[in-house]
Amino acid sequence: MSLASTVAFSAEGLLLAHASVRRGASSSSRVFGAAAPWSSCPGGTHHISSAAAFTYPAADTAAAATASVSHSNRNHRVVTARPTSRTAMSTAVDAAATCSSSTLDTLPFDNRVIRELPVDPITDNYVRRVENACFSVVAPDPVVNPVMVAASNSALGLLGLAAEEGQREDAAEYFSGNKLMPGAQPHAHAYCGHQFGSFAGQLGDGAAMYLGEVEGPSGRWEIQFKGAGLTPYSRSADGRKVLRSSIREFLCSEAMHFLGIPTTRAAALVTSDTKVRRDVFYTGNVIQERASIVTRLAPTFLRFGSFEIFKPRDPRTGRDGPSAGNDALRLQMLEYAIGRFFPGAAAAGPKGSKARYLAMYEEAVRSTAELVAKWQCVGFTHGVLNTDNMSILGLTIDYGPYGFMDFFDPKFVPNGSDGGGRYSYERQPEMCKWNLHKFAEALAPALPLSDSTAALEKYDGLFKRYYEEGMRRKLGLFSVEEDDDGLFESLFATMADTSADFTGTFRELAQLAPGGDVDTVSKALAAQCAGPKIKAKALRRAVDIGRPSIPPQQLQGLWAMAQGNPEALAQRFSAPKDAVIAELREEMQKLSNYEAAQQRLKDMEALEEDGKGAQDAAAWGVWARRYSERLGREEGFDANRRREAMGAANPAFILRNWVAQEVIEDAEKGDFSGVQRVLRLLESPYDPPADDGEGSSSPDGRDYLRATPDWAADLVCTCSS
Repeated sequence: MSLASTVAFSAEGLLLAHASVRRGASSSSRVFGAAAPWSSCPGGTHHISSAAAFTYPAADTAAAATASVSHSNRNHRVVTARPTSRTAMSTAVDAAATCSSSTLDTLPFDNRVIRELPVDPITDNYVRRVENACFSVVAPDPVVNPVMVAASNSALGLLGLAAEEGQREDAAEYFSGNKLMPGAQPHAHAYCGHQFGSFAGQLGDGAAMYLGEVEGPSGRWEIQFKGAGLTPYSRSADGRKVLRSSIREFLCSEAMHFLGIPTTRAAALVTSDTKVRRDVFYTGNVIQERASIVTRLAPTFLRFGSFEIFKPRDPRTGRDGPSAGNDALRLQMLEYAIGRFFPGAAAAGPKGSKARYLAMYEEAVRSTAELVAKWQCVGFTHGVLNTDNMSILGLTIDYGPYGFMDFFDPKFVPNGSDGGGRYSYERQPEMCKWNLHKFAEALAPALPLSDSTAALEKYDGLFKRYYEEGMRRKLGLFSVEEDDDGLFESLFATMADTSADFTGTFRELAQLAPGGDVDTVSKALAAQCAGPKIKAKALRRAVDIGRPSIPPQQLQGLWAMAQGNPEALAQRFSAPKDAVIAELREEMQKLSNYEAAQQRLKDMEALEEDGKGAQDAAAWGVWARRYSERLGREEGFDANRRREAMGAANPAFILRNWVAQEVIEDAEKGDFSGVQRVLRLLESPYDPPADDGEGSSSPDGRDYLRATPDWAADLVCTCSS
């Protein structure tokens, strides 16, 4: 076994893609002797796959997240809680988007970023290292027989386009790139990134293309294709995306917006008869799939990795950024970003001043803390939180092997390639902070690390504030008590112990009142929990994903050698000492997680269905009594007001992986109606579906609001796209 192969990057190892889902199997990728841990999930790192929209300017976000204190006493503060689930700005954006005046033939393009940031002078489209430039000229590759799968009227409206524009006869020609919108100037963006903790060097838009910018009714929007063909950053990939991953990105982009979570947006989804070859689960079983294209929108797709092109040679990976040492370009990018997207920073000092750069970084820290707090409050796990998948605006971008949790597990990992659990649900706040530190390093020396480090120290407090405010809204609490964080911790401990449905639990809790029937509510909560057979399935999935790449005895021997004689170990594997130790540490963590999951699986397999149900009801009874007592301390408690507030903060419908999988399977057979129906449900996530003749079912009778089916427990997402 050669560890050197795990340290050196290969083209094959860095073929990152997006998300495929399968039932009952896990990734076969391995770290040692194969791909390095940072390359085990190529998912969404070399081709900024977003979907598109910034609906939360800083002032509005802070207002939405901060409850106003009306008075306080010893341990109890009364606050004014907002009963709405979406910010005022989000609603205003949708309202403004209804004022449509443009067509696909007449969009008012004004392509500012390629005028203000340098473009690679080489115009030939071939894979290469792009130095001292931010963009490269590209062109969409045509597809055969493009067809519209779905369009988001809300996202189209951001560009001033009426819904009819997504239904016109040539809509698929435009949204596939076969017919270029007049005024569009396709380019691909250069950026780098830390993938799974290690610097990967140049990545860039390997399958994404900037088309241009349009001033719409609610502001300026960058339009981007994902899956439209080759770029200089495609490496050995084909620049294409397939239908399954494109459906997941399209639907989740819009779902997050309507949940009130900052996100890029998705305006349209097209598929075609052009075929691409994919090894979906990295097992050697290559299949042909339909090339598909998503049209995404955002104020900008700049991300942390955009500024990592200046990184000098990394001692662990030997990689550097293609523009290393170009401090003038770093300053140019900073001034562009501040002037266009950070008005507060622009007002903080004159151009070139440290005050401007610090204010920009502080806002990135704040918006990122708020974003991940919102993720945690809805049970969303991104799956691939690499630095190139982190927006400088605090948007959710790059929807790959993500997942909304069904049954709560703090160690939930949606990505079958993340065996070490680096990007698990519980580690997301930590990983976002880690990425912010790498962003700070990328801004130096323009912003000295001493200043950015001080700003980053505020992250934990900001996250805690946003998270606790979100949790109070979810639990219908209009006041603040010092022990509320303990209440939240005990809630999630109970949810984990009972494998409670994340979304259903909060909807059910709205039925409890001070002094109410705790036993009835506890039984209803227990009914939301996974039975032992379903939970055992999920645990087998976790065991399979987390299986160590090296036999435990051999791994422990290597780890002992790393502690006693790391120089000899480094010499043995012909790799830098720090790289060897870091990788072994990750493998040891994987082994620990694997052994813990095995024990949990053993315990679950020993449980009987009735026995677990009784245990769950008892556990919920304990917590529900504590919650009922907390509600009783609310001043002027109003049960109706509380239920209304909780209904506005807890979605009735989310994009569960199994729902996405069902519509994908239908779409791959040529039936796109499920995609369109689920999109409509996602547009009103806080409202139970109205009786509109369709209900929550697909034409073949599938009910998208039914209980999670047994087969969904071991669904596995991979990065294949």
